[in-house]
Amino acid sequence: MVNHQLKVVQALASALTAGGRGVSGTAFPKQPEKSLKLYEFEGSPFCRRVREVLTLLNLDYEVYPCPKGGAKYRKIVKEKGGKLRFPFLIDENTEIEMYESKDIIDYLFKYYGKSGKTPKKYSDYPKYPVVAFAGTLINGARGVWINQKIIDREAPEQLLELWGFEASPFTRVVRGVLTELELPFKFHNVPKERWQDMGPAVLRLKPGKYQPLKGGKREKVIEIMGRDIQVPYLVDPNTDVKMFESAKIVKYLEKQYG
Repeated sequence: MVNHQLKVVQALASALTAGGRGVSGTAFPKQPEKSLKLYEFEGSPFCRRVREVLTLLNLDYEVYPCPKGGAKYRKIVKEKGGKLRFPFLIDENTEIEMYESKDIIDYLFKYYGKSGKTPKKYSDYPKYPVVAFAGTLINGARGVWINQKIIDREAPEQLLELWGFEASPFTRVVRGVLTELELPFKFHNVPKERWQDMGPAVLRLKPGKYQPLKGGKREKVIEIMGRDIQVPYLVDPNTDVKMFESAKIVKYLEKQYG
């Protein structure tokens, strides 16, 4: 348990290096009809840039983890795009397949943003993501390499589902394990939609009973969770498991798929 809490602290420090990116998002996303597919790995600073924008736009998407040493999804990227470079986005709604984090970010704002234009904050990324790379190192380079014990293991029949948001340190720890176990999953973004959402579930800035923004995405998520918003939340349709708490989720994943 102490080791898990240390990982959470490292993940929190890593999130702070992003200066607030990956925390907030629109309450009313333009969710595409067909799910976006992102081939990436948690520890990549370039992939992190894209995940931050996906959180801002509050888009759900499928993740196909491509850790270094992985055999399942890296070869798919090579077959489809001709090279091993990440992130790699597939959007079946527009029949687009693309590399390069900056190009993907511009594309996401164009098709799923409100104005169709990339905000200056996200258009002026430096060529080399030094800050995001520092965040990866602070986080112990988790989510970079595959867990050698699971090589050649079959992927689950159905995608796991994870609710969270990019900057959540508890969610980051779980995503790191999913990457290292090469487990594909659908990520449901649940970013903060307004200031009343800020803070952990048990200590939000606005006191009293939590009320999500009416008609917003969080209101619908509460119905799914059957309680107040708390992330991460994992659903494994392969075993009918539904659970909260990052430490419990990590333990479950390592026992079931490790």
